[in-house]
Amino acid sequence: MAGIQERSEPPVLLNFDEEAVLAQIRRGLALRPQIETVMDDILEGGADSIWFIGIGGTYASCMQAEVYAKHRTAFPVYCENAAEFLTTGNRRFTDHSVVILSSESGTTKEMVELTDHVHRLGAKVFGFIDTPGSVLTEKEHCDWLIVSPKNEQLKFFMCLRYLMYRRGEFPEYDDYNDNMEAFLAEALAATEKSADSWARRYARDLVRYRENHPDMPYYFVAGGNQYGAACSYGMCYWEEQLWIRTRVVSCAEFFHGMLEVIEADTPVTLFMGEDEQRPLAERVAKFLPVI
Repeated sequence: MAGIQERSEPPVLLNFDEEAVLAQIRRGLALRPQIETVMDDILEGGADSIWFIGIGGTYASCMQAEVYAKHRTAFPVYCENAAEFLTTGNRRFTDHSVVILSSESGTTKEMVELTDHVHRLGAKVFGFIDTPGSVLTEKEHCDWLIVSPKNEQLKFFMCLRYLMYRRGEFPEYDDYNDNMEAFLAEALAATEKSADSWARRYARDLVRYRENHPDMPYYFVAGGNQYGAACSYGMCYWEEQLWIRTRVVSCAEFFHGMLEVIEADTPVTLFMGEDEQRPLAERVAKFLPVI
């Protein structure tokens, strides 16, 4: 009938298992007592610094951990790329330093070499390994070991939050964790569902754009703890999985080069975080047209 529109059902999310998502996040949160025990051991053992070291996607997570720690704790927290650390080193690294690392496969060449190198320097390693029975789960590689899949950033941030709590820098620790454990899993699952319709449009528009501009690189801009996320997104998904040329630029550096090559049809995605570096992203947002 004219004037009457047929109601359509919301699209079904492809390959989305809500119960599996909830279980995964809750499994990560349940690691908190183990993480607290290890961090107690690290701090009481006289650690003078924490080093998040990774390669590829895990290095991107290390970046997020470092920027999170910068203005929240006076304890020395550093981020290094494993390959660069193996070749260049760092004079600030001592035999009282502790490396925190993560590995999905537990076999990555640089990460295996890293644990051996750290031990030769007399320091120790706390490893989060996803895959049971992999090389990095063997006792000579990690002084402290938690084998549990997924939740990489959550694991890193849990280490830092407990570090800050132990130092008197995070008095709201208990209340914070009560809220995380009560609401985080459901909130993240709900976010994934609510973002699906936007993501479909994003993918559709991207396909159309790529058909007409096959050689144009895609730009991601981010600041704060979103910069590491953007690096991982561009590297692991767009380049490795989709074979699309990408460039990731920090909000702080956007106006020092990238703005000169942005035209009306240049594809740019801006990650807007909610941390202390949001004003840097807001400045970029004011410059870019919104489509």
